[in-house]
Amino acid sequence: MLSSQSAQIVRDTLPTVGASLGTITDLFYRRMFEERPELLRDLFNRANQASGVQREALAGAVAAFATALVKHPDERPDAVLGRIANKHASLGITSDQYTLVGRHLLAAVAEVLGDAVTPAVAAAWDEVYWLMANALIAMEARLYARSDVEDGSVWQSMEIVERHEETPDTASFVLRPADGSPTRPFVPGQYVSVRAELPDGAHQIRQYSLSSAPGGGTWRFTVKRERSLDGQVPDGEVSTWLHTHARPGDVLRVSLPFGDLLLPEGDGPLLLASAGIGVTPMLAMLEHLATAAPDRPVTVVHADRSPALHAHRLELTALVERLPHASLHLWYEDTADHPDASADHVNEGWADLTGLSPVPGTTAFLCGPLSFMKAVRTDLLAHGLSPRAIHYEVFGPDLWLSK
Repeated sequence: MLSSQSAQIVRDTLPTVGASLGTITDLFYRRMFEERPELLRDLFNRANQASGVQREALAGAVAAFATALVKHPDERPDAVLGRIANKHASLGITSDQYTLVGRHLLAAVAEVLGDAVTPAVAAAWDEVYWLMANALIAMEARLYARSDVEDGSVWQSMEIVERHEETPDTASFVLRPADGSPTRPFVPGQYVSVRAELPDGAHQIRQYSLSSAPGGGTWRFTVKRERSLDGQVPDGEVSTWLHTHARPGDVLRVSLPFGDLLLPEGDGPLLLASAGIGVTPMLAMLEHLATAAPDRPVTVVHADRSPALHAHRLELTALVERLPHASLHLWYEDTADHPDASADHVNEGWADLTGLSPVPGTTAFLCGPLSFMKAVRTDLLAHGLSPRAIHYEVFGPDLWLSK
């Protein structure tokens, strides 16, 4: 909890700091990468740094955390932190790295705001940072302990045993431990990090949801090849490398599974809404439900550009058919190539949940582009779902907080 003196200072200076957070985080990353260029090469996503989305996500997280501290002083804003902690654990972040980050972040605050940063203001924001950092350190320590590894020791060698072309731009990879040991357990909805060595020697890391259920002796993840749409943003570095080079027999460095998009226990109704490659965690959930809880009521919603570009389309349909109390609702921008375009569950256009009526007590899981998830969430809230019952996964930096 913030001290009473710091709370008042943070409350008074939050508008000023918040208005400058974009400039502050930009300077923070530049200063840190000048001192430690290997962090940009081997840890941080270079594409997100170039586009500015990582800076925007950090600014949003800091602002949300500080706002929560002063508006709800008796509550720790774990909802802001849980997703960050899981992402950090999947990267192998360790507690000592927070000292480096704090030094450069607070120096950037002082440089950008100048004389406005008095010793008292600096001390108050230092307190905010270390409250956030220590909460993350504690969460990440628990995640490592739960995985039975030392802090940061999350990497293992996994052999590709199968590769499948799901659509022209998506491929799935089936893995097993390269040393012959059993695969580690995971929870449907979790993801792993994959580290790729690129031609320039950089080791870039990306997260991919596990797209099959646990217990099968292997892991599977599915990768959409990110292509430049306008020539301004380059093709995805790691997705392009995996599509071009990764073949059965190759060995990848892969993290243990992490993530907080987890199915609740019990028999309550579920709604799974996805768009594009966001279908991947839903596949793991549905396969798990088909084995462990086949009678659970499930509403499945998926949106895509067309049936031909819908990765795992037939698999999704087959999984829903295995669940006697499940319903499937598909939306495509173009249904021309769907073999059963006139079926009741196939719709043309953007996903629209206004015609669905989730039963009371439904828990919803969303995954896909931010605009899709926000629209779906709005529809669900209009149907009376509690905000606490709506969970989401963002592929990449979480910009929800900053919008």
